[in-house]
Amino acid sequence: MNEKFKKTERQQKLQDILKEDPFVTDEELSDKFNVSIQTIRLDRMELGIPELRERVKNVAETNFAKVKTIVGREFVGELIDITPGKSAISILETDKSMVFEKTKVVKGQYMYAMAETLALAIVDVTAALIGIANIKYKRPVLSGERLVAKGEVIRVRGNKYFVWVFLYVNQQEVFRGKFALVGIEDNKGGNS
Repeated sequence: MNEKFKKTERQQKLQDILKEDPFVTDEELSDKFNVSIQTIRLDRMELGIPELRERVKNVAETNFAKVKTIVGREFVGELIDITPGKSAISILETDKSMVFEKTKVVKGQYMYAMAETLALAIVDVTAALIGIANIKYKRPVLSGERLVAKGEVIRVRGNKYFVWVFLYVNQQEVFRGKFALVGIEDNKGGNS
């Protein structure tokens, strides 16, 4: 964008951008509009738009009510969109606690866990287990990079669900996982 807008124009465009993608940061908006971060924050306050963390939390809480397989505290990342049995999207803000000390590269366990919990959340069953996982790490992820996971149920055969999950940083694929999940019956009575 990098052109100057009048305040009312900027605020309208800001609302449009956040309606399309509620997870754009104040810093990204500041760059788009070529104004200070403080100006963006003031615009958001005037428009009654909460900060990013609050927007993510609100969306995640609403979406998690649709998930049957796992509970919120087990999920890795924030669930921002889900159509049970079809697809879902989540985000994870990486930080220093997730990296190898020497290289500052995010540990693969975080990316795998993000993909696995998204796959589990998508399948529309009470309980499921990963039967097979075929994963590929495409490039290292560094502390501070935002991971976006997109998952989709590709096929269902009886109680087997085939789910593909892709992780991106700035729209560049960094990980992909193909999961075969098995839906399991809710047997509270023990062995079967």
